Amino acid sequence: MKRVSAVIVAIVLVSLCASTYAQPAKNNQKRIESLEKQVRDLMRVVKSQGAALKDAQDNQSKFVSKETFDAARVKMLDAASGRPARAKGFNMWSTLDVQLYGKIKMDASYDTARGNTGNFVRWVEPRQTRSGDDQFNMTANETRLGLKFTGPTTDTVKTSGVLEMDFYGGGGENSPHPRMRHAYMKFDMPDQKLSLLAGQTWDVISPLNPGTINYTVMWWTGNIGVRRPQIRLTKGFSLNEDTELTLQGAILRNMGDATGFGGAGDSGEDSGFPSVQGRASVTFPLCSGKKATFGVSGHFGQEEYDIDNDDHNVEVYSWSGNIDAKIPINNWLTLKAEAFTGANLDTYAGGIGQGVSVVGSDVSELESSGGWFALSIGPWDKWSFNVGAGGEIITSGVTTAASTRESNTHVFGNVIYKINDHASFGFELSNSHTDYKNASGGNNVRAQTSFVYKF
Repeated sequence: MKRVSAVIVAIVLVSLCASTYAQPAKNNQKRIESLEKQVRDLMRVVKSQGAALKDAQDNQSKFVSKETFDAARVKMLDAASGRPARAKGFNMWSTLDVQLYGKIKMDASYDTARGNTGNFVRWVEPRQTRSGDDQFNMTANETRLGLKFTGPTTDTVKTSGVLEMDFYGGGGENSPHPRMRHAYMKFDMPDQKLSLLAGQTWDVISPLNPGTINYTVMWWTGNIGVRRPQIRLTKGFSLNEDTELTLQGAILRNMGDATGFGGAGDSGEDSGFPSVQGRASVTFPLCSGKKATFGVSGHFGQEEYDIDNDDHNVEVYSWSGNIDAKIPINNWLTLKAEAFTGANLDTYAGGIGQGVSVVGSDVSELESSGGWFALSIGPWDKWSFNVGAGGEIITSGVTTAASTRESNTHVFGNVIYKINDHASFGFELSNSHTDYKNASGGNNVRAQTSFVYKF
């Protein structure tokens, strides 16, 4: 670096001398001052480059992480170009800011009866077929890995994206397959309080989830709404200084049942139409100073259900009406709750996993209603608690099949201890009960522990 500095200084001095003898004396002083300033600026850049490069080379020679070495290189490049420091999470192999995030989660559970599916509980199998059939499960499948992308940003539009997966995509217990959870891009226009989302993420309807350790967050026991491909528009309105109205509308991949008669992949695809969802919510401050949110939402979709191989089919519908509320009562207590009613909700984690009733050529939707509530308590020091309950009941369309589930309930309570800012340990005790049309109901008590490391 000393040689580079000497060469730069020599070039500048030669230019200085040439300029001095070529111009009248009265202009020499101004030119000398200007060239001296350029020399000082160049020396500062050279010194900054040299220090940053030396730090990076020293770190690399000590076999530090690639992240540390890349950060030093970014610092050198920014110093040389005059750019401000990059945001944390910048990946120099991309033109965007990229943040890696996720968690490693280990679950171990004991069940007094056979639940479906084992690693998590959706419902309990009938008592007469699985009486006293206790289970022990252990899995790391809920481990998640994600990337958040930010930029570029203009004066009017901010672009971003998310890509996230876990390992509940099937496969063996010790060699599970990755599964896409989220994959979407988002275009935010803050001045208009408007955003456009395209990709796969959560449904618009029933957007809340309880704080369970059990992976299913009370799906099939009162909590509906999962993830699917969609194009969503969100618009905010300020009703007054502290109150915000938000409207959301989306068209989504219409997922249905595989009918088993060739042709389309499922009855939702075969309908030829997407499904639609919408939600309106209002957020306002409570007397405690915290902000509460209340929402109403719904969806509608059509399915074409094949009943034979001769192109005979029946059109059925999927719909729901929903309400949701999130109320922070004080600094350590928050209430969340949802309720719904609808039909043909199996692909929305409703209907206790049942969508339609099929008796010969007669196909009809199963209608169901349900809801849930949960309290988040704490944190107090390193401790936090969650308790809640939920349930769902089939209100019409139940067939005479013994395997038809009529109702499903779930009650849970857990405690989570925060070891540090990234690691935690949790324990949850829950009870699930499932009733059947023509079979004895099943009851299960589940004890589950979890170890979580977030990054």
